[in-house]
Formats: sequence, C-alpha cells, structure tokens
Amino acid sequence: MTAFIEGHNTCTLATASEGHTRCTPIEYNFVDNCFYFFSEGGLKFRGRKKNKHVGMAIYEPYNGFGNLKSLQIEGMASLVEPFSEEYLKVMEYKKIPEEAMRNLPQPMALIKVVPEVFDLLDSELKKEDFGSRQHYVV
Repeated sequence: MTAFIEGHNTCTLATASEGHTRCTPIEYNFVDNCFYFFSEGGLKFRGRKKNKHVGMAIYEPYNGFGNLKSLQIEGMASLVEPFSEEYLKVMEYKKIPEEAMRNLPQPMALIKVVPEVFDLLDSELKKEDFGSRQHYVV
C-alpha cells in the first residue's frame, strides 16, 4: 500500500456533513504515515468543520477488469496550525520556501488526515495467490 501511495500524488478527498457532500481532486503529500493537503479553501472545509471523518481514493485509470488498482482510505482530518513545526516540516518536504508562504495575504490551510482504514484493490495480487482486495485497519 505504501508503494502505491508513494507512486501517486493526487487523490479524491471526500468530506460530508448533514445535507452536504464534497469530493475534491487534490494533490497530497504522504509524510510520517499521514496525508497532508495544502489548500486555499473551498467547499471541502464546510463538511470538515462539522465532521472530521473523511474518505480518500487514489486510483489508476481504468484499463480493463483484470488491471484494477485503487486504494480507498478512511481517516480523521484536522487543520495544522500555520507555521507550526509540523506545518514547516511539510513545507520543507514540498520544497515550498517559507518566505514565499509568509508573503501570501493569508497562509494556505494545511489539512492533515490520519488514516484509520485502508482498502486496496489490486488485480495483480491474484498472481501471488492473494485476494485482489486487501483490508487493513490501523
């Protein structure tokens, strides 16, 4: 699963609250077994304020039933305080100069998702005598 996560950089992040659902395509960074997303804002924040549970999907383009590869993740989202040690660590990982971020009118929000459940679908696992669906609870 880690190789699949590290082999990609974009996912769909789903947030929801009563009467509102949002699925956002967004670039992620996987640092210290957590997912991080820099964002300027948007409707995904409406659901996250009321419901910290989120879903994520990382996937390969569909290329036939025998070539399925995707990963669904459930976890808990929080916001990282701008310019905290954790925030600066992710900026460094992404190679964002601190001065550039500090010069913005408002620092970008940093969403952190701590994964709790992984569901991997990989058709190639059958070749190794494993089921194509793997479920892992952290």
